[in-house]
Amino acid sequence: MCGITGYIGDSQAAPVLLGALKKLEYRGYDSAGIAVLDEGTITVRKAKGPLSALEEKLADAVITGSLGIGHTRWATHGEPSDINSHPHTDVSGQIAVVHNGIIENYLSLKEWLQTREVVFRSETDTEVIAHLINFYYTGEKASGGMPKPGFGEPPLLRAVQNALERLEGSYALAIAVADYPDRIIAARKDSPLVIGLGQGENLIASDIPALLPHTRDVIYMEEGELAVLYRDHVELINAQGGRVIRAPSRVEWDAEAAEKGGFAHFMLKEIHDQAKALSDTLRPRIKNGGIVFEEFDFENFSFEACAGEAKRIVITACGTAWHAAMVAKYAFEHFARIPVEVDIASEYRYRNPVPGEKDLVIIISQSGETADTLAAMRLAKKGGNRILAITNVVGSTLAREADLTLFTWAGPEIAVASTKAFTTQLMCLYLLALKLARVRSRVTEGAYRNYIDELARLPLLAEELLSKQKLIQRFASRQFNKTKVFFMGRQFDYAISLESALKLKEISYTHSEAFAAGELKHGPIALVDKNTLVVAIATQTALFDKIISNIKEISARGGASLVITWEDNPFGPVADEVFTIPKTLDPFSPMLAIIPAQLFAYYCSIQRGNNPDKPRNLAKSVTVE
Repeated sequence: MCGITGYIGDSQAAPVLLGALKKLEYRGYDSAGIAVLDEGTITVRKAKGPLSALEEKLADAVITGSLGIGHTRWATHGEPSDINSHPHTDVSGQIAVVHNGIIENYLSLKEWLQTREVVFRSETDTEVIAHLINFYYTGEKASGGMPKPGFGEPPLLRAVQNALERLEGSYALAIAVADYPDRIIAARKDSPLVIGLGQGENLIASDIPALLPHTRDVIYMEEGELAVLYRDHVELINAQGGRVIRAPSRVEWDAEAAEKGGFAHFMLKEIHDQAKALSDTLRPRIKNGGIVFEEFDFENFSFEACAGEAKRIVITACGTAWHAAMVAKYAFEHFARIPVEVDIASEYRYRNPVPGEKDLVIIISQSGETADTLAAMRLAKKGGNRILAITNVVGSTLAREADLTLFTWAGPEIAVASTKAFTTQLMCLYLLALKLARVRSRVTEGAYRNYIDELARLPLLAEELLSKQKLIQRFASRQFNKTKVFFMGRQFDYAISLESALKLKEISYTHSEAFAAGELKHGPIALVDKNTLVVAIATQTALFDKIISNIKEISARGGASLVITWEDNPFGPVADEVFTIPKTLDPFSPMLAIIPAQLFAYYCSIQRGNNPDKPRNLAKSVTVE
């Protein structure tokens, strides 16, 4: 959700914090703020609205100091406002806190603190944390007094640990205290934090792009850990209070990879990145005409139980990743002839699922930090299942906790609406399906090699498809004002219809939904009128006649129709518009068919005057329930 940053070093903190927050804007926010410590005083500035509103406030005052924390907030507890913005301070103004996540027991903690004469200024759950730390730091009711550190372990660290023990929920925290101008304390539980190790400076952030202008050496904080950042070193403390030594990781991609590269928006750039991302995800896994996963020894992955004798595959994910899972269901069943169950992670974690002794459980998440997805993974592990994760983020919680991980080499995805992460997830899933099919002797060696050759063509076909984006732009300019947009398809095309509808509603705020084309007569047709656009995705050649019948039913009721289909198709006489994609094998069509739907959503958003990179009410990484 929100963005966190912190800095301690020899530079002025305020401009460093602002620069980092700008790198985190893609996560979504409705307010922002910073707190800077200098000569025993914490100065807080925060504002509702974009970062430019905060910059205007900072322009009116000189804020000095080389230690600070910052935050971009999506409202959860309390409406967007200056007061509810982070950072939040305790009653004395000497402890400042920024927080991602949700404190589930904040109301009971708030009531308890109010009995001790604490006066709250905001409606947030985060303010509770600052007051709790102050309570344990002073050792008495929070009256505003701040004693100096005593002997032994610093009282501040003990106070933070005591406060965290009382919190229920999720958090990533950065804490600055006036009495300690030499350190920042950070903590994480179910919400990501990354430490950046610089020269004479150290930083913390909720995502890597905020750190790259300063360093590529990072430490990924693990679940339940505390970190104390000094100018010249960092201390890690685990949930049991023990010191941890962990070698830093090196970020191989640079800041330029997270820039727009001449495109008007990150989303458009990332749509165009897909050809390269597909190639980068596929190429390292094809050797000597076969599929090889060097990330793990696939043949030793409990292979008899999980592959040769597997009875079922279970895939769970959220949002766009769940739609990739829906495509995978068709792919695994088509190629490997193994039953697949697909669950939305938030449903899986609460419905008391029945684990199978020989299930293979696949977990998908772009960020590797999605709260519901992580909870589903942990539940599956508790049930005795082995976990194969697919994620885009090396060092993420999902990657660390899964038994095996396949990385989608998509590079940084900045726009909130996922595009290249989705298609690279599909590539990983197709590779797994084909590998499993070969191991289970469901495809011949010749067919196996032909499938791999066809997958290798897809990046070039995607590049060819992207050269036709102006056709979609023109169509969007004529149809963007439709009040209802329905997407429909059959089999693989139904799964892509789900993702297409999500993209449109995410960034253009148009009411859109998807359904299996055979369900048109079972309710949705009642909504079709002259204000309706129906996008039919038609790449399953054997079902073309069925789709033609659906389109005729739409036209008879005044609805407009767009068909996304192969170049050689029969839809010209019946559809209002036909957009063609290069021909590949029918089962591989999702990796191409989604691209014009992504472009359509993007251009509709532009026509409506929206910013497609920062859709309202949405966040890139959903780390709260």
